[in-house]
Amino acid sequence: MRSLQEKRELLYVIRTLDVLISSGVGLEAALHTIGKGGYGIISSDFQSMMERLTSGKTRGLGDELKALQKKAESKGYQRLLNTLYTNVTQNTDLVDTLKKQGARMEEERTEEVEKYIETLGGVPESLLSIGMIGPIILSIVGLVPQIMSGDLGAFMSLPEASTMNLVVNIGLVGTLLAMFFIGLKAHTKDPGL
Repeated sequence: MRSLQEKRELLYVIRTLDVLISSGVGLEAALHTIGKGGYGIISSDFQSMMERLTSGKTRGLGDELKALQKKAESKGYQRLLNTLYTNVTQNTDLVDTLKKQGARMEEERTEEVEKYIETLGGVPESLLSIGMIGPIILSIVGLVPQIMSGDLGAFMSLPEASTMNLVVNIGLVGTLLAMFFIGLKAHTKDPGL
């Protein structure tokens, strides 16, 4: 669950850090801004990190970023924290790296969405087929005793009308359940982006 929350907010955090640092805001101030909220679990991570830094209960920003990196579950979040750690310890070009990471995250997100769309390709057709054809066939089955009750009924033994109604009702409930489970399958494959 944490991994999904991290992935959901990460691209926005990277873009915000890029904008803040590009406009001259320092790294700690940018982290403090992210920690104020709006970015889910990443905001709470950064907020608790900044609280520990301001209280003096830590050896510095580098150590806090390293500890947070161990707590992170998604690869992208770990990569971002490693980039921030490297910037703190080696003074690298953070803005350029954030732009590259943002582009990479955007590509990954686009690929996930395309894969999700591909897996859902047959779902509308399946729902339409089951939802339209099933009730039509079942209504014809329900009408069989009335259609064949005359001269044709002498050649064949037909079940009672109540039995046919029961079969039709069970079939309609089965159709609804099949449509429900197809929709549930599509929902559970949602990448959560």
